[in-house]
Amino acid sequence: MSASSGEGRPLRAGVVGLGWAGQQHMAAYADLDRVELVGIAGMEAEPLARLGKLYDVEHRVATWQELIEQADLDVVSVATPTVLHAPIAIGALNAGVHVLSEKPMAETAPVAATMVAAAEANDRVLDVSFNHRMRGDIQALKKIIDAGLLGSIYYAKAGWLRREGIPGLGTWFTRAATAGGGPLMDIGVHMLDMALYLLGEPQVRAATAATYAEFGPRGKGGSPYGPRRDTPGAQFDVEDLSTAFLRLADGGTLLLESSWAQWIPHDQCYLAVYGADGGASVEWGGEPKEPYRKLSIWTEISGVAAELNPTPPPDRGHRGCVEDFLAKVRSGDYAAHRGVTPMARAVVVDACYASAEAGREVTLDGGTAS
Repeated sequence: MSASSGEGRPLRAGVVGLGWAGQQHMAAYADLDRVELVGIAGMEAEPLARLGKLYDVEHRVATWQELIEQADLDVVSVATPTVLHAPIAIGALNAGVHVLSEKPMAETAPVAATMVAAAEANDRVLDVSFNHRMRGDIQALKKIIDAGLLGSIYYAKAGWLRREGIPGLGTWFTRAATAGGGPLMDIGVHMLDMALYLLGEPQVRAATAATYAEFGPRGKGGSPYGPRRDTPGAQFDVEDLSTAFLRLADGGTLLLESSWAQWIPHDQCYLAVYGADGGASVEWGGEPKEPYRKLSIWTEISGVAAELNPTPPPDRGHRGCVEDFLAKVRSGDYAAHRGVTPMARAVVVDACYASAEAGREVTLDGGTAS
């Protein structure tokens, strides 16, 4: 790693992974002040050359090891298949480089714990890019909840349901060995993150879950944005729908569902919270040509029932994740940013899969499921 990040000079940044998520990180690093995108890594020759030229990147290499060895990085983003997050993050952390990983953090919570241990051992920042919590409506709702307008929150429900959207049917996305799981791991973890973030990070005490695979094993339900929606014989050993009921340490409960393919009219996303003094929901989805987004608050003002529709600020997306990560690096307060909260998300996901497999409630104790 290059000289101390506290000297005021631009931070040297790299990105591993050339797909959509990796490109979001590249764009942020290239556009933000006091940081320079100096290296990218990926095995695909054409996008490596094209993106390297687009961002005028000095180091354009095939492997993450070459990037770490050659580019003298301060920070690196990891946007690869899930199973590669841990080895790349640990290698970078051991080299003294701060790490921002794409979600999900790792394929299992024990693997995520090895990443946290490496951050602690090397006194580096380890962060995970949950870009959906950077939505303007989520940020607005967070302020409303924290201000006490809804009172004590006792129940929440969240879901991301796709009509037809299995990503990369037959690719690493649909293999347990490389992805760790299906929609719960892919998009459900976004809803879990947003819900627990809004609720003030209550500990999850127990999970009762079920998973189903009705589309993928038949080669159906592929994303309409992929080359084929139906891919007979495609490898698929994860779920395509999951549902979970979570008991929280503060007495509240959270209902969580996610699907890649389901017989519904169109994609639907929602996050609703219910408190003693009011309720609120964020909804988005709809047909591609008629998308909708809505933030609604239901409460009482001077004894009169009221519905409020706040105007949220703009979304910050991946850029917001990168900005927050760089602020943590520049703060020098690394001990507060070791990836512990993202690892807690992985613990909950593990508990959901364990419950679905066992057909019973699974309790969480000390960061593990039993």
